[in-house]
Amino acid sequence: MAGAPWNRVNIPFPGAVSTVRIHFSSTTDENIKSLLVENEKVLKLLCCEILQTEIRLLYELLYVLNNSYRGIKTFKGLKQVEQCINRLKNMKLNVALEELTDLCPNRIQRGLGIKTGECDVPSQPMLEWLCLKVLGATELMSCTLNRCSRAFALAKQQMKWEEFVILNVVITSMLSRLWVIFRGILVSLSTLYQQLLEFLREVSIAQPMPYLRDFSLPPDMAQFLGPTDALKLLKQPKHGSHGTDHKKKQQKKNKPSLKVRQVKEDLGVAVERGIAHGTDMKSFLKVFGNFTEGKSFPQGTHRAEEKQKFKKQIREATTFADMAIHLEEMILWCKSQRMEKEKRLLIFLRLKCHKMKCLEAAGYNVQRKLQSFRREAYWASSPQGSAPRTCHSPAATRRHARLKTRFQSLRSQFKSSTTKTGMKKKCQKRGRRKSELSVSGLSDDGQRSRTMYGATPQTIDCDSHDDIDDIFRCSRFLTLWNLHIQGNK
Repeated sequence: MAGAPWNRVNIPFPGAVSTVRIHFSSTTDENIKSLLVENEKVLKLLCCEILQTEIRLLYELLYVLNNSYRGIKTFKGLKQVEQCINRLKNMKLNVALEELTDLCPNRIQRGLGIKTGECDVPSQPMLEWLCLKVLGATELMSCTLNRCSRAFALAKQQMKWEEFVILNVVITSMLSRLWVIFRGILVSLSTLYQQLLEFLREVSIAQPMPYLRDFSLPPDMAQFLGPTDALKLLKQPKHGSHGTDHKKKQQKKNKPSLKVRQVKEDLGVAVERGIAHGTDMKSFLKVFGNFTEGKSFPQGTHRAEEKQKFKKQIREATTFADMAIHLEEMILWCKSQRMEKEKRLLIFLRLKCHKMKCLEAAGYNVQRKLQSFRREAYWASSPQGSAPRTCHSPAATRRHARLKTRFQSLRSQFKSSTTKTGMKKKCQKRGRRKSELSVSGLSDDGQRSRTMYGATPQTIDCDSHDDIDDIFRCSRFLTLWNLHIQGNK
């Protein structure tokens, strides 16, 4: 297939003449008219604004997701779709089809050709070259459809895992539209190829000038594509007609049952019931309160049993593949019970489990990781107390480390300030003892009071004097340091 003449971006253009004069009849006129109609359909699809908009959207998505989304398979699928679109542009198929339109005679020329019996038409080498172009474009469209389907399946799988939901919705809708447009181009190219073959037979009989020597054109596009890709050329049945037929069949089946049901039934007599004035509503309200609190039905007991069952399954799981199955079942159960916190934690663990399952499939030893993952699953099913360290996100772990470092620095500063304060208190106690000893040596009450009056301010102002001395000492040091720097300059 790699050496086939149609499997090239630039197929060599024939060196022979592009047009020849042949015998022109009404049959030839009809063939050219049908060929131009199909050619116009393909050109409209290739140049339509919808296709160009979707291609621009694809380019924008690939540009935005180039760094953050590169390692994901969906991105690789989109890149393959982009490669197919770029190859289609490099083929310049629209230029070749526009050239075919210019070479074919227009309506006035065809009318004159019928009158005169002769007219200029595209030559055999030109038609064979166009057939090769159409074959290459058809194979490329089939490959593009396969790539779109594969990328769609990958995006849908991510949506099932609840990853990048909004982005995958945009991608799937874009791929769906691209698939529909490219399938329309594929079907139109198949019809155009059949018209080219019919016209080529007529021209080759009138003016034989073979261009292809070692390659014969396939008689049918389905034979060229193969049985698998040929199914894309078949028209799908309309859903509306299918639904109408199904509804008619269902109505036919339901007619006998409707006839049987049309029987008068005895519905009884309506009974009037009133509320007595002396009715005690306390018992009713008590029952209603128990019902709302979940006491009338053992809902709490059911949840506890289900969690114990899940913990037992996690304990017995020996591989991450088994763990993923149990997590999926528990997530669905939590969703049905509206346990949002447990569901979020289990979904986060499911993502980690899928990554570890890939490593396990690659042959790595993940038994130690399995044990820590088992503890995380235990806590996620009943999130009480502090979470395990591995359950935190990397950003939260870094933030906790920064806060811990800051707390330690503040703690050390507090300890140093406490130590300084203790030293100052010891100095104050020593000063008080000295003053008391000096006061005790005097017998006179007046002198004692004067001594106490003189000693008390000294002890009180000790702390303030120490602080002032520190300030003056620091300012003196800074002044000397500035003088030293200026002297060095």
